[in-house]
Amino acid sequence: QVQLVESGGGLVQPGGSLRLSCAVSGCTLDYYAIGWFRQAPGKEREGVSCISSCPGCTLYADSVKGRFTISRDNAKNTVYLQMNSLKPEDTAVYYCAAVSTLSFVLTGWATGGMYRYWGQGAQVTVSS
Repeated sequence: QVQLVESGGGLVQPGGSLRLSCAVSGCTLDYYAIGWFRQAPGKEREGVSCISSCPGCTLYADSVKGRFTISRDNAKNTVYLQMNSLKPEDTAVYYCAAVSTLSFVLTGWATGGMYRYWGQGAQVTVSS
């Protein structure tokens, strides 16, 4: 059974940094694309970033481009989201999600419905 567990959330001041981790078990990360999503209170879920094994398959939402970096360590079966220059509007619950590379559609990376497995979420709060 595939399981994803997020960690690394917390409270940070504007301009600060956090690194989220998504530990994946029950599957080999090489064969899965991982997406990061976030949902703020009263707002729709938003695709933040995704990473897969295909060339060019590292993508970011315009709202985080240049500030967030996604990476993966296949040996540790873990995907990271390094978040720098955080803003209050980045406050949300962050989720990682997985989909088999066979089912991954690049143009739909920010569509949550494509992902089969989801973590429980990690709260990120950016506030002074």
